[in-house]
Amino acid sequence: MDLALLRTFVTVHRAGSFTRAAALLGLSQPAVTSQIRTLERQLGRPLFLRQARGVTPTTIGDELAHRAAPHLDALVEIAEAGLDDESGVRTLHFAGPPEFTSVRALPALTALVAQGLALRTSLVPAAEDVLGGLAAGHHDLAIATARPRGGLLTATPLCDEEHVLVASPRWAARLAPGVLLRKGAVVLEQLPVIEVHESLPFVARYWAAVFESKPAAAATVIAPDLRAVLESAASGAGLAVLPRYLCADALESGRLVALLDPPVPPLRTYFLAVRAGTLSLPHIARAHEALLRAATDW
Repeated sequence: MDLALLRTFVTVHRAGSFTRAAALLGLSQPAVTSQIRTLERQLGRPLFLRQARGVTPTTIGDELAHRAAPHLDALVEIAEAGLDDESGVRTLHFAGPPEFTSVRALPALTALVAQGLALRTSLVPAAEDVLGGLAAGHHDLAIATARPRGGLLTATPLCDEEHVLVASPRWAARLAPGVLLRKGAVVLEQLPVIEVHESLPFVARYWAAVFESKPAAAATVIAPDLRAVLESAASGAGLAVLPRYLCADALESGRLVALLDPPVPPLRTYFLAVRAGTLSLPHIARAHEALLRAATDW
């Protein structure tokens, strides 16, 4: 059986789409369709059910993928081992949210540079764009705030991020915590709000979890980077909701004050994602392990 046909088959099985598999393989969609048809003729059985959106594997298709994929991944690992340059340096294309990647992920990966790893980083705010780039083959490893669907990508929970309602000491001195707990939405409408987007993603998530309501106010300051939101809040521009890891130093120094301490703080989960089968490649596996190990202290 032609290994090229099996490679195309496994890629389609993981991608769930001839179109996406073609992009990953660098082939045209008709070429992928032709290869799958050839393999189906050789086996005498259909491997996929064609649907309006993508394909679904048959029972035979699932069985073949289960048996063939590990061996193909091992062959890819052997082939990839010969791609190192003369210095032995391998390049990892990594993507994730700008703030989390900058403050936490990159410092955890830099130790691998001395072991022959080169890093190329993409800072991508939206989880769907991070996962889309990973699925398209633009990245080798990615951190996202959403779990990917389908069989092309696999994800491992990395860590939880606690969100904190903060403001400068000047604003905090004017607010009574009891009033905030009873009338959160009303108080919000009366205070300047700093956010990353007009839709108030962080404030809305916090208000839903703590006050069981939706914020009715518009943002006074929009800054599409949480580090800019932090500095604006610390300078007295208004209140903000920030990840605790990002504002911990400002809270400790007194530049910011946590306005509430809810019994169950709002959390957001980060996922570490790869394309299925690529953890067989040593440089991706080392980075994956380094991030999981570092996350135990986050």
